[in-house]
Amino acid sequence: MTCLILGGTGQTGRLLARQLLDRGEAVRAIVRSADRLPADVRDHPDLTVITADVLDLEPPALAEAAEGCCAVASCLGHTLSARGMFAPPYRLVTEAVRRLGDAASAGAAASPDGPPVRLVLMNTVGVRDPAEREPRSLVEHAIFGVLRLLLPPHADNEQAAAALRRHVDGLAPAVEWSAVRPEGLTDADAVTEYRVDGRLQQSPLFGSRKVSRINVAHFMAELMTSDETWRAWRGRMPVIGDAAPA
Repeated sequence: MTCLILGGTGQTGRLLARQLLDRGEAVRAIVRSADRLPADVRDHPDLTVITADVLDLEPPALAEAAEGCCAVASCLGHTLSARGMFAPPYRLVTEAVRRLGDAASAGAAASPDGPPVRLVLMNTVGVRDPAEREPRSLVEHAIFGVLRLLLPPHADNEQAAAALRRHVDGLAPAVEWSAVRPEGLTDADAVTEYRVDGRLQQSPLFGSRKVSRINVAHFMAELMTSDETWRAWRGRMPVIGDAAPA
């Protein structure tokens, strides 16, 4: 199968690309600079690099990139710097989700008898899943209300998750989606045991559970390639965290 990745040069995106390539999948990556890809990924024979800013691609070009892809993923996010958080584009992730959904739907039109294209979004535990009625304390409501007003990336992540239900759901049955919500991100050299829950098990602000980026990439690759995993989590917003030590 062929998979399309946005944000392939990011810390999680490059790990996702490697996970998919290691599974024998063909990968297309839309990146602004191929030089930022690790050499073992950049030089892999099953990787196709499309050098572009995803928001600058015209719809036909993005649809062409998605054509023939069984799964598409966005690992896009805002850089943790003053410019990355407070300079445009303010709706990077939201616009990417909408455009990626449209492109996947257009690409699927070329194979109308095939299975739905899987759209996997890397999101955050700061975004609540409305379907799960996840509780928030008054303090959390107040803090997230301030973040929504003052921190554009948080508002973007919320709007991106909403776009899955308001926009991508309207593209069914050609496209299905899942939004992965990692706990506090850490770095690790290898995949370890992790836990996936259907709803938040602790406060997104005051909880202590962490998850390595490589575990997030592994789970996203499972969603993109495993029918069993996809059936369990399509149309849902799973929360992923490292398993507690035995």
